[in-house]
Amino acid sequence: MGNDGMGQIRVLQISTVCGSGSVGRIMVDIYHTLEKNGDRALIAYGRQKAPDGIQAFRFGSGADMALHVLSTFFKGEHGFASAGQTRRLTEKIRQWDPDVIHLHNIHGFVLQVELLFAYLKEAGKPVVWTLHDCWPYTGHCAFYDYTGCGGWKSGCRSCREYRRTYPYALFKNRTESNYIRKRAAFTGVPGLTLAVPSRWLEAEVKQSFLGAYPVEVIPNGIDRGKFRPMRTGLRARLGLEDRFVVLGVANVWERRKGLAYLLWLAEKLPADCRVVLIGLSGRQKRRLPEKVLGISRTADTEELAGYYSMADVFVNATLEDNFPTTNLEALSCGTPVITFDTGGSPECLDESCGRVVPKGDKKALLEAVLLEKQEPRGQKDCLKRAEQYRKEDRFREYAELYRRLAGQGE
Repeated sequence: MGNDGMGQIRVLQISTVCGSGSVGRIMVDIYHTLEKNGDRALIAYGRQKAPDGIQAFRFGSGADMALHVLSTFFKGEHGFASAGQTRRLTEKIRQWDPDVIHLHNIHGFVLQVELLFAYLKEAGKPVVWTLHDCWPYTGHCAFYDYTGCGGWKSGCRSCREYRRTYPYALFKNRTESNYIRKRAAFTGVPGLTLAVPSRWLEAEVKQSFLGAYPVEVIPNGIDRGKFRPMRTGLRARLGLEDRFVVLGVANVWERRKGLAYLLWLAEKLPADCRVVLIGLSGRQKRRLPEKVLGISRTADTEELAGYYSMADVFVNATLEDNFPTTNLEALSCGTPVITFDTGGSPECLDESCGRVVPKGDKKALLEAVLLEKQEPRGQKDCLKRAEQYRKEDRFREYAELYRRLAGQGE
């Protein structure tokens, strides 16, 4: 698909990593969408390795990341180290001269955000900033829904969770000063448009110091070719032929992902049910009760799609989330979803394909699983719901946004 005679545009995306993790994969998918349109694309990233065939520029280094980690741990100042790497990035931006700059995750121990935003204010180029979490407008944390904290609305003056929430600051609580510095840096950028994947985050952003910027809601997309119903023989290999399979998936099973709720479910469900958890560390697997089958993290999307397809229901017991792609992956494999009513997690569901229960309500979660066992949602309804989250459509929205901002759209 070409760009229908319109001029070529140049788009630079910036984030922590390229190609790995949900954000890294989103960047690569946007990159390929631009290529198909006949546009130019470049990805600038801070750490790890970019996939083959991607025009990418790595501005970070392992040594610099280590220093940034130490700055966060000991000084409590995340996002305010890596000055040299940030200058490398801004020099690359000047050389490549993009028409649009698209920021993703700029936290992750790789950038000095004040220097980056000083350049953006000077350059005056159109900027898109996709907020994949809440870090940009808080004094410290990437998520606050777990604790119900609203300090970010007025200044993050007395954070009690800075040691327990990412990015972890072990020795200094600089939450209030970080908030002040971020507000000064991130506001007043001409031509900046925010993008968020959920209506929940849109509402939160509008209450923050970023609320003066225009906000576009562009949900995350899913690769319907990779995440699809599959017959793999997994049930037989895992000894689950006659079981009602409850699946949980997380990249990292930290406390906000709700591991404790899945383990509790395993104890309360009937004997003909089995909880299967994917993404566990070796230590977590060794501590599992017998009623839970634990599987390590997999980066193989076909393997993961096989697990989703095998399950009778996907349970997302997350206690705080923006717009989890795991829900979309499950639906795309024809598997219904049960989730807590937290953040943007329920937004991809309706009554035909999922159930939503109050956050943290164990009894309601158990009842929802038992009801799903008795009255299962249909695979066709799940697939129909997933169709509106085809990645081609969602990333085309970004391409159209770029063109409008570059003065070539309607």
